[in-house]
Amino acid sequence: MALLAPPPSKPKPFQFPSLHRFSPLKFTQQRQNSIHFAPNTRFPQNSLKDSIFFRRGDAGNKRVSPIVRAASIPLSGDDKDSNFGRILLSDVVVKRKRNVFWGRKWNSFDIGIVSVVAAMHLLCVLAPSTFNWAAFGVAVALYFITGLLGITLSFHRNLSHRSFKLPKWLEYTFAYCGSLALQGNPIEWVSTHRFHHQFCDSEKDPHSPIEGFWFSHMSWFFDSENIAQRCGEPNNVGDLERQPFYKFLQNTYILHQVALGALLYAMGGLPYIVWGMGVRTVWVYHITWLVNSACHVWGRQAWNTGDLSRNNWWVAVLAFGEGWHNNHHAFEYSARHGLEWWQIDMTWYAIRVLEALGLATDVKLPTPAQKQKMMKALN
Repeated sequence: MALLAPPPSKPKPFQFPSLHRFSPLKFTQQRQNSIHFAPNTRFPQNSLKDSIFFRRGDAGNKRVSPIVRAASIPLSGDDKDSNFGRILLSDVVVKRKRNVFWGRKWNSFDIGIVSVVAAMHLLCVLAPSTFNWAAFGVAVALYFITGLLGITLSFHRNLSHRSFKLPKWLEYTFAYCGSLALQGNPIEWVSTHRFHHQFCDSEKDPHSPIEGFWFSHMSWFFDSENIAQRCGEPNNVGDLERQPFYKFLQNTYILHQVALGALLYAMGGLPYIVWGMGVRTVWVYHITWLVNSACHVWGRQAWNTGDLSRNNWWVAVLAFGEGWHNNHHAFEYSARHGLEWWQIDMTWYAIRVLEALGLATDVKLPTPAQKQKMMKALN
């Protein structure tokens, strides 16, 4: 994820594996040196016949499994000596505390990111003196447009995990909404998120609380070299890089932010800039980042995913259903994160509307068999 798109580099030949299938077995093998799994944990086999999906209406009403304790990161040898203690009100241990602000060389790209984030926060200082209901309404509208339609529905569930399909014109429209959230262009955002799932809560995770709560929340965002060193080049987004529209957004990213700012100023002057750009952007920043931080620190686990992901109801309310994060890590392909009827998931409701209109197709949910296999892992 990046605020400013770096100069495009030549993509390496890459065939990204299908995100329509979730293989906990392969997933655990990638991280077995970093994550401790419960004894006798069993996972589904990585075969096509075991990767079954069904459309809404085919699911049973089986409840999710009982709550279990979060997986822990084992500390041994020198790691024990570098233990920075537990995060407040959590059983998560900070294994390697990282401060990205000091002790490293800053490049112009990261300076630009920090400058934009700081500028958005500074605009919020003017919020009380520039308040009017029209400006507030613009902020709320853009919160839904950029946050729900752009980040959670498009960037996350549609582009990162391919949980459903949309007509290209609508896919591109929602992706453009996500670009206006000032969290980076789709290629960069999706690449970072896929790395997060591949290396979740290991030393290669771009944003894990094992390096500190604030690192997982936002400071990781300011060190682009760190992500490159951990994960390598973003070679996991070949499906997006092959589409000219996403390359266009990557190469012209800044222009769209300037255009939005100019439009808001023309519509309502400084109040629209403060509320439509400043307040709205900062609000969407932090509710998105809470999924990375709070949902790996506070909450409960319904599934033994082998990582620190938690279901957190208040983040789910703020982040359009993204707070049911342990559900998501258990079934990352699922278009629905709030798997229980009482788990509020605004993004899922939007997908259901699109499905009812015939616009969303191939909507993927976990089958009863897949849920049962994850339940058996708890025994």
